[in-house]
Amino acid sequence: MEFKIEKQGNHTLIQVLEEKLDTHIAPTLKSELVLVSGNGEKNIILDLSKCRYCDSSGLSAILVANRLCKNANGTFVLTGLNDAVERLITISQLDTVLNITKTIEEGVGLIAESGN
Repeated sequence: MEFKIEKQGNHTLIQVLEEKLDTHIAPTLKSELVLVSGNGEKNIILDLSKCRYCDSSGLSAILVANRLCKNANGTFVLTGLNDAVERLITISQLDTVLNITKTIEEGVGLIAESGN
């Protein structure tokens, strides 16, 4: 199984269980995100703590999640980034666009603060 998806209170937690978020995994993640959003979820926390690598298709999936939440007037939070993935996001300047927290708990707090 590539993902663990859990509805928790006012958000859905999606944990990527693979070491690589790349062209093999990203399309499936995008599909899951669209399904979760289509079910009315507007707040999503994406946990990448098991991910050691992310490529452009992985970044694309992350941006899809961000857009879906924004379009639903919700909040998207990215959490659990390792150094390599965090560096990629910084180089891509996505750290200025995305809500990024160190832990899932901080992400939950961020969603609570946003009032969504």
